[in-house]
Amino acid sequence: MSEQESVYLGIDINDKYTMVSYYNSSMPEPDTISTVIGSESYQIPTFLAKRKGMGQWFFGREAKSQVNTRNADGIDHLYHLALSNSNVILEGESFMARDLMVIFIKKLLAIPGHFYANKPIAKIVFSVDHITMDVISLFSLISNQLGLSGEKTMIIDHSESFYYYALSQEPVLFQNDVMLFDYSGNNISHCLLKRNKNTTPQVVTLLQGNHPPLLEHKDMEFQSIVTEEFAGNSISSVYLIGDGFDGDWMKNSLAVICNGRRVFLGKNLYSKGACYAGAIKDGYKEWPFVFIGDNELKLNLSIKVSDRNEMKFITLINAGESWFNETGECEVVLDGSSEVTFWVQKPDRRDASLRVLELTDLPKRENRTTRLRIMAKALSDKKVEIEIHDLGFGEIVPSSNKVWYHTVELQ
Repeated sequence: MSEQESVYLGIDINDKYTMVSYYNSSMPEPDTISTVIGSESYQIPTFLAKRKGMGQWFFGREAKSQVNTRNADGIDHLYHLALSNSNVILEGESFMARDLMVIFIKKLLAIPGHFYANKPIAKIVFSVDHITMDVISLFSLISNQLGLSGEKTMIIDHSESFYYYALSQEPVLFQNDVMLFDYSGNNISHCLLKRNKNTTPQVVTLLQGNHPPLLEHKDMEFQSIVTEEFAGNSISSVYLIGDGFDGDWMKNSLAVICNGRRVFLGKNLYSKGACYAGAIKDGYKEWPFVFIGDNELKLNLSIKVSDRNEMKFITLINAGESWFNETGECEVVLDGSSEVTFWVQKPDRRDASLRVLELTDLPKRENRTTRLRIMAKALSDKKVEIEIHDLGFGEIVPSSNKVWYHTVELQ
C-alpha cells in the first residue's frame, strides 16, 4: 500500500467533547466521524466509565448511558484531571487520570477504522484550546503508550487549526482577511487571520480576543461585537463555531456578518484543520504560508557549507514550526578554521545576522580532518540551544570527546 493512501486523523479534544476527522489524498476534504448512524452528531463526550465489579471500560455516549443506568461509575472532567496528573478513585481502586486518558484515546482510535477501510495512519494531530507544558507532557505520554513515534503525532492549538483550515479552502474565501467567532463556552472569542502578500512565503498573523458572556439581548450584543471587530478590516469569509450559536437567536447580527461575505456555521472546524495540518506538514500539498504564533519559532537557524564545490545552506531550525517539536542535526567537516558560523534570520526579513561559535581547545589537526556533529534544539519560540560534538575523523583521527554549547536568542 502506498504512502499516499495513508490517513491523517485530526482529534479536537476538550474537557467536554472530542471530535475526530480523517483525511487522505484521495478525498476532496476531511470528513468527520459521527458515532450516531445517519446523523451529524460529531461531538463525542470526553467521558470514560468502568463497569461495576469488572474491568470493562465504556466511553462517550455509551459511558454516559451506562452511568445513567447505574451499571458503571464514570469520570467527569477526565481531560482536566489528566492534565493535572491527578488520581481517580473508582470502587475503592486508585487510577492515574493520565492512564485513563490513554484508554479513552485507544477507544477513540477504534472507531474510525472502517470509515477509511483500515488504511495505515500517517499522523495523528491533536488540537487543543491552548498548549502548555502539561499538555505537551500528557500527549507525549499518550503517544508513547500508543507506540507512536514523534513523527506520527502533532499537537496544535485551535488558532493553528483555524489557520490550516481557512487557507485550505478555495482562494476566493481568503482573498482578504478571514474571521472566526468561537462560542463554545460561556464567552465568545474571535480570531482574525491576516496575510502579508508581500513576503515569500506569505507571513500569516492571527489577531485574537475574548468577549464577555452574552446576556439578555444576545443578538444585539453580538452585533455590537461583530461591528467592532469588523471595523477597519476587509473580510472575505466568516466562520461561526460552537454550541452557543445553536438556535434561531441571530437575526440582526447575522445580517451584518453576511453583508458581502461568505459565512459558515459548524462545530468540527478544528478537527478538520488538524487533518490539513498533518498532511501539509508531510508535504502533501504546496503551502506558500508561514504562521508565527505563540508556539511557533520566530527564527530560522542555518549554516553555510560547501558541497561538491557548491555553497549552500543547511537549515537546522525552521521558523513557523512548533518550538517544542523542533530539532535539527547535521555533520560537517571543518575547513581551515576552528569556528562555526550560524545564520539567524527572522521569517519576514531577507537579511540575516551571523553568530560565530569558537571551538575552544579543539586539538590542532591537519585541515579537513575534523568532523563535527551539530545539533540544534529549540528551548522556546525565540531561543535555540546548539550542541557541537568533535567526532574526529574515523580511524585516522580519534575524537577528543569535546562538546561545545551555545545559545542563540532573539531579543
